[in-house]
Amino acid sequence: MSHVKKTRQGIRVRLEAEEVALLRALMEQLLALLGDTPGADDELASIGIADNATKSDDPVLARLFPDAYHEDGEAAGEFRRYTEMGLRDGKREAAETVLGSLGGPGRDVMLDEKQAQAWLRALNDVRLALGTRLDITEEWYEEAEGLDPRDPRAPMFAAYDWLTMLQESLVRVLW
Repeated sequence: MSHVKKTRQGIRVRLEAEEVALLRALMEQLLALLGDTPGADDELASIGIADNATKSDDPVLARLFPDAYHEDGEAAGEFRRYTEMGLRDGKREAAETVLGSLGGPGRDVMLDEKQAQAWLRALNDVRLALGTRLDITEEWYEEAEGLDPRDPRAPMFAAYDWLTMLQESLVRVLW
């Protein structure tokens, strides 16, 4: 079981080999999901504007990049046009920070404050993605408890629960 502690050297995250493997796999999946920024190949992309960025049909991407203005589609589109590239880049950078800081199996991960903040953002993004795929509600604990262990969703519920605990542990040592 992971353990997070603030030390003089920084924030120490102790992860078991299986937890390192899971975290690595989830971050790699997040990076694959984020993929290329829509509209990144047009000429405005060099200044961070995605000329043809639209809300994704993928519910996970729609959750990670929600409309800023629910009642005004035109304003939401304009906002997305100017912000989505930067948001995607930030999400990629956070996931890459997690991947870059993971050591080998059974080794402690030492984080400075900036890295710990990146971990929080990346953990939140993965939790949002899993939560959307699993259709997590406030009653999810009850649903997970009643789940047959052979149900293909069981490992994802367990991963979601573990990510929640890891994120909460990081929050506690940072604040």
